[in-house]
Amino acid sequence: MSFLLERDALNGKEGRAIITVNGSQKELFGCKNVKVDYSLDSADFKVVGTRLVQKKTTGIQLTGSMTIVYGTPTFKQMVRDYMTSGTPPYFTLQVTNNDPATSVGIQTIVFYNCRLNSGSLAQLDADADFLTEDIGFDFTSFEILSSFHDPAQLGGN
Repeated sequence: MSFLLERDALNGKEGRAIITVNGSQKELFGCKNVKVDYSLDSADFKVVGTRLVQKKTTGIQLTGSMTIVYGTPTFKQMVRDYMTSGTPPYFTLQVTNNDPATSVGIQTIVFYNCRLNSGSLAQLDADADFLTEDIGFDFTSFEILSSFHDPAQLGGN
């Protein structure tokens, strides 16, 4: 039986996130975490002759969230621009995992038509050593620019 060796477990700190807003790229240097998810929608499918209730996939939801160090003005400005112009707050997000200590390579995925849907406009906290803010978004498409590959070596008995 083969298993993954610890040296190929990815360090979550090794990577970067870049957003593009109105053609201008900005590295999210104060990014603490990014998580991009999918959820498959389904509907019950019932037929005569069985009590089994099957599930039929009917769609997909693409969402994401990130926590950044408070003080990044980009997202607040996007909300302000929406309020004054009516132009919805969209951006492109590129996330790269690049842990040079592993043998699985680099993964880069770009998420398109990210629509900002939640965040923080102002904060104060007497108990906080530093402030962070959570940003929520959904998106319509993604592209895998580079993908991980199998580890160079596996453990075994």
